[in-house]
Amino acid sequence: MVTHLYLGVILAVFATSVANADITVDCAIDSVKVTWRISAELVPYAARLFLGSCMPSQLKVLPSGEGEAYFNYMFTACKFKRLVKGNKLIYRNKMSYRPGMKQTPAALMYPVECVYKRPLEWIPPFLNQGAGVSEGCGGLVFHMALLNEQLTGIAQTNVIPLGSFMPIWAAVEQKSHQPLLLLMEECVAATTPELYPSSHVYPIISNKGCLLESMKGGSMFLPRYHSSAITLYLQSFKLSVGEMYIHCKLVVWDPEGLDETKKACHYVKENERWELLDDPFQNSLCSCCDSTCTSRSKRGVEQESHSLSHYSVLGPLIIVEQSDSDAKTQFLG
Repeated sequence: MVTHLYLGVILAVFATSVANADITVDCAIDSVKVTWRISAELVPYAARLFLGSCMPSQLKVLPSGEGEAYFNYMFTACKFKRLVKGNKLIYRNKMSYRPGMKQTPAALMYPVECVYKRPLEWIPPFLNQGAGVSEGCGGLVFHMALLNEQLTGIAQTNVIPLGSFMPIWAAVEQKSHQPLLLLMEECVAATTPELYPSSHVYPIISNKGCLLESMKGGSMFLPRYHSSAITLYLQSFKLSVGEMYIHCKLVVWDPEGLDETKKACHYVKENERWELLDDPFQNSLCSCCDSTCTSRSKRGVEQESHSLSHYSVLGPLIIVEQSDSDAKTQFLG
């Protein structure tokens, strides 16, 4: 009982210390240094301080009896989480105090975050893992996969709560080719992995690259990390009971040759207009999304013969009601 009371006093002192936390975070290129100044009462318990899964790399006791716990680690250690949001690359973790056993929840937490501008040529590490749907066509290798919520890797489950977002990623390996632009010209949802004349389909992208679902919900194209990849951030919907497959016509194109038939457009409700993913100054190319998009130039007709299209299918995807989100996980293969 005495031990428990003593621990309670330590926790109370520590709670006061964290409420007025003297923590500094220095973000380097690929690492972070955190300095946490703690009271004299907590110095004997410094081994219970953690940055993610890492203990202090150094503890310095000051003449006053107070201490400074130093955490100097790479982002590849300590279970840092990497997120990609638009043009930002974010590394997140938490400082914590764990007075109990490892499986006991932390008594106190403090967030740590380092935010960087995403490198223009940054490519997710899963690009070369051969995950998802990988197929060759015309000397090029196409990929299509469902990403996890953090956009850092391939999703481990195909069970998706209704209304949540499905990051559908497609890419083409350029290899020795000149820079290529990958577009989703058409995408539909269907209940079968093959399409037949009698198949029931639900249009997602049509009219040469117009994301129809962006007008109904929150779906959009995410900013590119490279011209040879595109991510459709699709809000999940229920097509019918059972499995759903996403069928997409992918088109490889010249990055400098955008026109009304080669584009990626989504509707931005805040601005009440269609916007072009790759160049906001050419939003006029999306104006045809409310009618019919056709090429207006002879050059566009000539280039059409030099484009390369490929059909990819992603699935099965299982859309479940929120109350059923604890359904048995099925892994994508």
